[in-house]
Amino acid sequence: MLDSIDTRLLAALQQNAHLTAHELSERLNLSASQIGRRRQRLEAEGFIEGYVARLDAARLGLSVQGFVQVHLSTHGPEHSASFARLLDTQAEITSAWAMTGDADYLLRVYCADLSALNSLIHDVLLPHPAVARVHSQIVMDQLKRDGPLPT
Repeated sequence: MLDSIDTRLLAALQQNAHLTAHELSERLNLSASQIGRRRQRLEAEGFIEGYVARLDAARLGLSVQGFVQVHLSTHGPEHSASFARLLDTQAEITSAWAMTGDADYLLRVYCADLSALNSLIHDVLLPHPAVARVHSQIVMDQLKRDGPLPT
């Protein structure tokens, strides 16, 4: 069960995971040791899954961000598992969701250029035996960055 201090602690860590226990204690009006214990409990209970660095895709040469809807021609556990394994082998696919509605999957991809996106679609995704078709959309501008979860 989360109390108001836990939710404020989670919100602060989502904004800046580098905050020290001392800095958090000043923000939340608790001792640094209490903050440390709360953080450890939230990690142990799975509320905090880990800490990551957010990288700048453009500075890394990944100038094309896109979303790819994948429509399967056949559905079954073996095809779904095989497709999931394929997704794990492609670094360009940074997120994947199984969806309701028209498309079976939605993939978020980052590629160096349009040629790389084309290759991912035509040389990797479409040859999979369960894939019927894909529909891609290229991001022109990201208006809101991936933000923190509401707490």
